Amino acid sequence: MGKHGKHRALVRTATALTLALAAPAGAAECRLALLLGLDISSSVDAAEDALQRGGMAAALTSEPVQNAFFASPTPVALGVFEWSGRYNQEIILDWTMIEDRADLMAAADAIAQSDRSYNEFPTAMGEALIFAEAMLRRGPDCWQRTIDIAGDGENNEGPGPQAIYASHPLFKEITVNGLVVVNAADFQTPHRLTQFYGQEVLHGQGAFMIEANGFDDYERAMREKLERELSVAVMGAAPIKKGSQG
Repeated sequence: MGKHGKHRALVRTATALTLALAAPAGAAECRLALLLGLDISSSVDAAEDALQRGGMAAALTSEPVQNAFFASPTPVALGVFEWSGRYNQEIILDWTMIEDRADLMAAADAIAQSDRSYNEFPTAMGEALIFAEAMLRRGPDCWQRTIDIAGDGENNEGPGPQAIYASHPLFKEITVNGLVVVNAADFQTPHRLTQFYGQEVLHGQGAFMIEANGFDDYERAMREKLERELSVAVMGAAPIKKGSQG
């Protein structure tokens, strides 16, 4: 690693520590803290990355998803980050309370206008989950917490998701869903990637995954996933009393 790479690694480490140590935000009346993770590992090219960002923005502003966001008067807190290698995670949208359609449109625009931070690093999914957990720790105290990990490949650097779930107690309170982008490599070994997500990534009560048939199908898959997540939050959310066991 060159001088520039070492500097960036130190910056990423400092950022992660800051997120982990930051004091949690004050209690907020929200039904769901929803954190979306975009895969920017080296297997995702520039055109595919554009489909991710545009697809997520379009899904968020689609009529069914808007209806799901506002099906309850109790709002949703939304955050978005991108991830790839061990030290390569960046916040795209910090915690934003979605209280009206203007909030949702502004969040979608921020995602659509965002620029990719890295393009040459592997798939460190465990590290992405650690970063996501740190964001949730300092985020709003919502009734439910969900991390959504989208990706087109298996973990190939650092600890895997199951090791992170076992070693980080907060995951007892977190649901992890998946958006699986089935690509050409996966077709050569049918269902390998979906099996990986099912066995290693999905976590918590009601966890599920949606398949996208390539990045061209990302918007449709994201829309269906968001509808389902938000509908569950509307139907099943209830304040959890402090000290209760789940």
